[in-house]
Amino acid sequence: MIRYIRHAAAFCLLLLVALLVNAARVQVFEADALDDNPANRRTTIDRYDRPRGNILVGGRSVTGSKDTGEQLAYERTYRDGPLYAPVTGYASQTYGTTLIENAEDAVLSGTDPMLAPLPFWNEITRDRQPGGDVVTTVNDSMQRAAYEGLGGRRGAVAAVEPTTGKILALVSTPSYDPERLSGTGSSVTDAWRELNASTSQPMLNRAIRQTYPPGSTFKIVTAAAALDAEVVTDPDAATDTPSPYVLPGTSTTLPNEARGCEQASLAEAIRVSCNTVMAHLGVEVGLDGMVEAAEKFGFNDSGLKIPSGVARSNFDTDMSDDQLAQSAIGQFNTTATPLQMAMVASAVANGGDLMYPHLVDRTTTHSGSTVHTTGSRSYHRAMNPMTAMRLRQMMTDVVQDGTGTNAAIDGATVGGKTGTAQHGVDNSGLPYAWFIAWAQAEGSARPAVAVAVVVEDASADRADISGGGNAAPIARSVMEAALED
Repeated sequence: MIRYIRHAAAFCLLLLVALLVNAARVQVFEADALDDNPANRRTTIDRYDRPRGNILVGGRSVTGSKDTGEQLAYERTYRDGPLYAPVTGYASQTYGTTLIENAEDAVLSGTDPMLAPLPFWNEITRDRQPGGDVVTTVNDSMQRAAYEGLGGRRGAVAAVEPTTGKILALVSTPSYDPERLSGTGSSVTDAWRELNASTSQPMLNRAIRQTYPPGSTFKIVTAAAALDAEVVTDPDAATDTPSPYVLPGTSTTLPNEARGCEQASLAEAIRVSCNTVMAHLGVEVGLDGMVEAAEKFGFNDSGLKIPSGVARSNFDTDMSDDQLAQSAIGQFNTTATPLQMAMVASAVANGGDLMYPHLVDRTTTHSGSTVHTTGSRSYHRAMNPMTAMRLRQMMTDVVQDGTGTNAAIDGATVGGKTGTAQHGVDNSGLPYAWFIAWAQAEGSARPAVAVAVVVEDASADRADISGGGNAAPIARSVMEAALED
């Protein structure tokens, strides 16, 4: 009898060991796979069982969380949702996350190991910390000036601080309220369907995710290339450009909206926006030189993150001379995001040194201790300092007595460049209105801001757009807000 009891006890011990081994297998070796299993609802419940960290602008939260009393307890809320949607993105229990809500999700959700009090704390305890906060570089008054200036028209504004790369404003309109997508249920799915079906594409972040032909604003890049390559040594000297200019290898003539462009100097071509001169200079610089110049400003970079990904601005690397001539004036296949064109203006304002743009200043724990700080760093030396100095003067002339007078600000030095981007079949679409600019307060040692504005549905004729009738006043409002800080 005792032998049978021993056998039974040994068998029970074996079962117990097998049970412990299996439990260890499940809890240790298969834990990650089970956590990631879509059928495991516990992970989703846990994700929303406490408030999410906040995104801050100017020291104030533009996000929040509310307890719904449901199984997925906390839903995201947004203050001035449409104003800040291009910055925050959305955090939805149904549709996931975008923009900062996505790029900084680990901090905001409390899963970032850097939030833990000790190394490996989260792994040992299998817990997470209270959500941390994300402090942005955005200036509230500039953001509002850009948003109000666009007035709901399809378009975008990007503004950066030239000496640091901090993004001070990032606006896209028409916009949407991300809070409509926060929770679950029919109201959320209906909002999603409505927003995606809208012809105005309110969820498209035009400032960083949409590219446009930059039109004449790209002439600043071409001018930088011509000066750096010494194709032009004296900006005030006449060029050998005929008017009309016949595109190389074709019988097609390139028109000018401005007058007096024949043999015009580089400075005059920038001031009144001569297509012929700039197209001709682009061809003289050559394909390799133009590609190199464009890429120094950030074109063709598919890896730019702010920390959200930015759409690649394009300058073709394989073109015929006639295509190069068109590309040199921001047409053909040349495309750019508004942020990219703000970077162009920024490089000029900052003496040729282009700083890497960033939207997040720092991340913190829930209690406010800094976890990570985004330092300023150089992105590229976009042009020689002498070239930048000459372009500053040319852009200043554009605002003082050229096509950009609507951007002038009393008590400040303002440099700008207007642009008209044609599009559509046979250029039948209403041209986009562009304006890029920078501003520096009188007596200040450094520029305050560089800005790019694009208005898609500008209700004006082409000459008015070229004169900065739609985009320049918006840029001026944003620059005024920057100078007042």
